[in-house]
Amino acid sequence: MKRLVDNVTSQYVEAMNRLRPKTQRQRIVAYVESYEDVAFWRLLLDEFESDRYYFQIMLPNGKNLTRGKKSALNHLLEGDGLGQYMIACVDSDYDYLMQGSTQTSAMMLSNPYVIQTFAYAIENYQCYAGSLNQVCVQATLNDRRLIDFEAYLELYSRIAFPLFAWNVLFYRKKLHNQFPMQELDRCIRIEPVDFRMPQLSLDRLQLKVTRKIDWLESNFPELKASAEALMQELPELGVTEDATYMYIQGHHFMETLIYRLLDPVCTALRREREMEIQHLAQHEEQRKNELRAYEHSQIPIQEALVKNTHYRDSAPYQRIREQVRRLVESLEGVIVNDASRNQESEG
Repeated sequence: MKRLVDNVTSQYVEAMNRLRPKTQRQRIVAYVESYEDVAFWRLLLDEFESDRYYFQIMLPNGKNLTRGKKSALNHLLEGDGLGQYMIACVDSDYDYLMQGSTQTSAMMLSNPYVIQTFAYAIENYQCYAGSLNQVCVQATLNDRRLIDFEAYLELYSRIAFPLFAWNVLFYRKKLHNQFPMQELDRCIRIEPVDFRMPQLSLDRLQLKVTRKIDWLESNFPELKASAEALMQELPELGVTEDATYMYIQGHHFMETLIYRLLDPVCTALRREREMEIQHLAQHEEQRKNELRAYEHSQIPIQEALVKNTHYRDSAPYQRIREQVRRLVESLEGVIVNDASRNQESEG
């Protein structure tokens, strides 16, 4: 049995489904990259389950604890394991933006059983600008808005967009050693933000980005036209200039921008709430009890971000939904046909 589990394929899952009574739902295995990804994909796939089938989210390797994108795509990379009853749900990273210029990118774009995030990674969704106020409320239990996160990240994205396009170009041309992603991360990193004067951090960012673009144009003049052309192409792929932050390296973005943006805001909101309790408390015992209760009710910013699900109206998420919808439509016909074959064999 262990050998079968280790070498499970879509055909194996299909065969196992046929052993079930026809009144039971059919199982579709969905491989994800890591433990941290399970909740994201469960939330999405829940929308598409029906009385005919359900998705079972699994880590990809039955032999050991190996995780990651390559492991999730392993069945596709080694043969035709992915299929109607087995899919892979993975981060796009840069593979979507490569538009088939690498083997992995070509497979991800052409195989209907690979569902990708389109945004760089799940972390980018957790940092979605339209949801950051809810994150602050979750972390501080204070609903006052001290900064317009959407406006800030729109300006940040517009500043970063040209340099981001240059970086994508270098990866498409397999010249990434000349301008690696780590260098892009360094250039678009922001200093800690003063939420009372957020423009200062963006002004410093603009200076760094301008210097780097000047250096690239000086050292790679033959690529300037291609970079400008890519800036026109990226919006056609859904990478709009005002949402660049959804496509840069997600872990870096969360660590070096979002934490630095949210931390001073949440600190101020917590102090404001504590001062309110201090002012309204009628006696010392009530003050202590209320402060203690407030402290225990808060959660860390990191935890609030990981639990954040208020990104579902974002444009990239709608693209994932559409991809799953097309998959489900193709599966509906297959499952109906399988059920008919089962009934015929029983007859």
